Amino acid sequence: MGSDVIIFIVYLLILLAIGVYFSRKASKSPESYLLADRNVGPAVTAFTMQSTSMSGFMFLGGPALAFQHGWFSIMYAIGDAGGGIVNLTVLGKRMRRMSEILGALSPIEYLEKRYESAAIRVVGAIIATIFLFAYVFAQFLAAGKALETLTGWKYEWAVIIGVGIIIFYTVAGGYLAVVWTDFFQAIVMLLGVIFLVFFGLAHVGGLSGLNESLAAIDPSYLSIWGKDYVYLGQWGVIIGASLIYMIGYMGLPHVVVRHMSMKSTKTVKTATLWAAVYNQLFTYSPYLLGMIGIILLPNLSDPEMVIPTLAYTLFPGMLAAILLSAIMAAIMSTSDSILMQAGTILSRDIYQRFIDKNASHQKMVLVSRLSVLLAGVIGVLVAIIQPPKVFDLVVFAFGTLGNSFMVPYIAAVYWKNANKAGVLSSMIAGGTSNILWTSFGWESVTGIHPFLAGLIISIIAMLIGNRFGTPPSERIQEIFEEAKGERLLPKNVEKNISKDIGPEAKVISVFLKEGHPVRG
Repeated sequence: MGSDVIIFIVYLLILLAIGVYFSRKASKSPESYLLADRNVGPAVTAFTMQSTSMSGFMFLGGPALAFQHGWFSIMYAIGDAGGGIVNLTVLGKRMRRMSEILGALSPIEYLEKRYESAAIRVVGAIIATIFLFAYVFAQFLAAGKALETLTGWKYEWAVIIGVGIIIFYTVAGGYLAVVWTDFFQAIVMLLGVIFLVFFGLAHVGGLSGLNESLAAIDPSYLSIWGKDYVYLGQWGVIIGASLIYMIGYMGLPHVVVRHMSMKSTKTVKTATLWAAVYNQLFTYSPYLLGMIGIILLPNLSDPEMVIPTLAYTLFPGMLAAILLSAIMAAIMSTSDSILMQAGTILSRDIYQRFIDKNASHQKMVLVSRLSVLLAGVIGVLVAIIQPPKVFDLVVFAFGTLGNSFMVPYIAAVYWKNANKAGVLSSMIAGGTSNILWTSFGWESVTGIHPFLAGLIISIIAMLIGNRFGTPPSERIQEIFEEAKGERLLPKNVEKNISKDIGPEAKVISVFLKEGHPVRG
C-alpha cells in the first residue's frame, strides 16, 4: 500500500472519529439530532454552509467546464463568490427567528407551518427527496472517480468504501457530526485548492502567461461567450450562469437548514464575514485550475479529472494525496448534508407527519437513520451504473431545487400576504420549467439558461397564484412581524406615540435653544 493511500485512509479515520464523538450527543431530542439544538456558532455556520454548497462539482464539474470553455466558466464563479453572503444576508436572521417561533425542525416543515398547508409539505417533500437524491448521486459518482484515481482501487469498490464512510458518520452523529465534519473539510478544501492553484499558475507564468497561452491555442478561450463563441450574444445564458450560484443556494433545503440551526440571529453578521472571506479565496480557484489544465494537460481524455491529474503531475504521491483529500472533502461535506436532509424529510415530513403522528423521538431517529442508509445504498448502485457527468447532474438538480424553493423561502419572510396557492404554483411551475428546459435543450433555442427561465416562471406563478389563495391567518401575520426583528411595541402604537409627542418635543427643543435654564 502506497504512502498516499495511507494518508487518505488516515483522513477517513479522522472523519469517522468525529462522527463517533458526536454520536454521543446526537440523540437527546429531535431538535438535537436534526438541528444540533440550534446552537451552531458563526464560523462553523459559514464553513459548513460553504462546504455543503460547493460539492464535488467544484473539483470535478467546474474545472471540466473551464477546461472545455475557458473564461466563460468564470461566470459561475462570480455568482458563487457572493452566494453565501446573499444567502445569509437575505434569509439568515428572519428564517432563524421564524423557524424557531413555528417550532419547525426541517425546511419543508417550515414551509407547511408558514403557509398553513399540508399540500405544500407533500409537494415539497416529493420534490426535495427526488432532487436531493439526484444531487447526492452526483456526489457519489464524483467520489468514485476521485478515489479510483487516488488509490488505484477498482471504481466500484471506491464508490462503496467512500460512500460507506459518509453514511456511517452521518447515521451515527446526526446533524452535529455533519456540521463539524463539514467545518473540518471546508478548511481542507480551501488549503488544498489554494496550494494547487498557486503552483499551477507558477508553471504557466501567472495569469498573464495563462492568457497568452490560451490565446495561442484558441482566442475564444478568453471570451465570456465560451469556446468557439458558442454562447455569442446569449445574455440569458450568461446571466443565468451567474445567478444560479449567487441566489440559488436560497432554494436548497440542505443549505437553508443552516439558518435554522444557528445559535442566534447575532450569528449572522459574523458568519457573513467568514463566508465572504472564504468564498473570495476559494470559488475562482477550481476554474483557474481547469484553464491551467488546457495548457499543461492537452491530451487529457476526461475533463472532470483535471484537478486529480494536475495534483499527480505537479507533486509527488504523498503531497498529491493530501491535495486530493480536498476533493473528497468537497464531495463528503455535501453528501453528508444532503443525506442528513433527505433523512429528515423522510422521517419528520413524511413518516411522522402522515404515517405515525405520535412517533417517539427514538423511532424518529431510527427512521431518519434507515432513510439515510437506504439513500446511500441506492446511491451506490446508481453511481456504479454511472449516470451523466457530474457537472450536468449537479446543475440539473441544483437548478430544479432552487427554482422550486427559493421564491417560497424568500416570500415566507418578506411578503406577509404570501399564501399557499401562490407557493404551490411557484414550486410546481418553477421546478417543472427547469426540468423541461434542461430535458429538451431549450437553452440553445431560447438563449436563456434553465435556472433563469425557471426563476422568472417561478416568480410569475407566485404572483398569479397568490391572487387565488386566502390570506394567512392572523397568527401567521403576527409571527411574520415578530420574525422581522425585535419591536418593543406594535408598529401602529409606535407611530401614534410619535405623532402625539412630536409637538411637545418641538416646543421643548425651542425652549432649550432660547437659553432657558433646566431645573433639576
